[in-house]
Amino acid sequence: MHDGDALRELQAPLKEKYRKTPEAALITLKAQGRLGEGISCKVDTGKVLVEAGLHPATGGSGLSVCSGDMLLEALVACAGVTLAAVATAINVELRDATIRAEGDLDFRGTLGVSKEAAVGFQQIRLYFDLDTAASDEQVTTLIRLTERYCVVLQTLRQPPEIKATTQKSEQ
Repeated sequence: MHDGDALRELQAPLKEKYRKTPEAALITLKAQGRLGEGISCKVDTGKVLVEAGLHPATGGSGLSVCSGDMLLEALVACAGVTLAAVATAINVELRDATIRAEGDLDFRGTLGVSKEAAVGFQQIRLYFDLDTAASDEQVTTLIRLTERYCVVLQTLRQPPEIKATTQKSEQ
């Protein structure tokens, strides 16, 4: 892991820039996918191509990743990176850490079987399994700050307004 001074040195000019020109901190992240074979969507992550498909509970083969799994994976990834950064910044040594997420879905909702069943996760649980000699107080601070600064966690807790638009091309 990096040490706290190196991380602060790396981030200091960015923080100063964003204080002076707040609009410079507003960055648009983008994701794109294209329909694939059968009922699937190929998503370019910028690193690898991921093919998302139906979950087996909705008729999928299980050979493609489920979008719900991807959402939980994004939460775990963001929480893990944030945990590491916060631990570095506040000088809490982590010998090891495992971050897990579980989410409960009622597939009757997404399949249209029941209008009473919600479409989407009903509950998500995020677990941090830490191997550290840090005090209980340090661990409490570490997790509180990790939750505070984790982009995906905060987005799920306080959902943004989402606008869907359609562009139709005719061949």
